[in-house]
Amino acid sequence: MAIEQRLIKFITITNWILLCIVSIVGLLSATPNFAKGIIFGGLIVTINFHMLSRTLKNAFSTPHSASHNVILGKYYLRFIVSGFIIFLLISKHYVDPIGLFIGLSVVVASIMLATICEVKKLFFKEAI
Repeated sequence: MAIEQRLIKFITITNWILLCIVSIVGLLSATPNFAKGIIFGGLIVTINFHMLSRTLKNAFSTPHSASHNVILGKYYLRFIVSGFIIFLLISKHYVDPIGLFIGLSVVVASIMLATICEVKKLFFKEAI
């Protein structure tokens, strides 16, 4: 399996695992609005990551690759919808903004973990 496929698979699985762990910790130890912020933020960013992954996979796997304008259009549409949802969640006081920020950081944390694991594999492979 190529390194790119391995990284995407690792990040995808880690997104859901981190979202579950952080959500459970938030539900057990924080206020309901804070926990809802973590859950909604994690869902927004994880679903966006999956949709972006699917868009790019479809664009590069077909013989007639999609126009870059179509890919950018889908990206900006997702960005605008996500921004609107985040605006509504914060402005209507459904969630705590700090909890939302933590939830939105799930994919970043997954990418950091994937990077650390790959760098560790590279250095330990070099040492042998």
